[in-house]
Amino acid sequence: MIIFETKVEGVSQPALARFASQAKKLCRLQGEVSVLIAGSRRLQALNRQFRRKNKATDVLSFPRERGGDIAISANIAFANAARLGHSALNELKILVLHGMLHLAGYDHEGDDGQMRRKESRLRKELRLPDSLIERTHAKSSAATSVRLSSSSRARKPRARKTRRVTKSRSTVAKRGRR
Repeated sequence: MIIFETKVEGVSQPALARFASQAKKLCRLQGEVSVLIAGSRRLQALNRQFRRKNKATDVLSFPRERGGDIAISANIAFANAARLGHSALNELKILVLHGMLHLAGYDHEGDDGQMRRKESRLRKELRLPDSLIERTHAKSSAATSVRLSSSSRARKPRARKTRRVTKSRSTVAKRGRR
């Protein structure tokens, strides 16, 4: 189920629903998945409530025993699409795929690249632009090499944020807003 609280120009609910169904199948995810497309303020509120981080983020995942919920910032998706030169629909697809992988149990924060490899393979299969992890990894690597070149002492790159939020029951049911 796809719910648009915030409309994204050029994106239809049926097109995104078809993609979500395909991504769910490719991720071998069982159960129902709901995707909320909302504004950055809504994502900031969810991020603050469930992760105690008071900032907007592009995608959050709320796993359940079977399936789960995904929340995506329409504002951030639209801005990323414009910045990276692809359509808003493709950006939303990238974020849906990323969220589905989290719902399927993948976690790029500590899996030694397993999720990145899986997302990259699925992205190619689905003919999508660079994945979320690849973009973050490239940006982090570039920032690290700048830091290393400006200092004689090696520093560790900063940890990236986690986009997975674990809840024992349906966030949709708890919030009652979708």
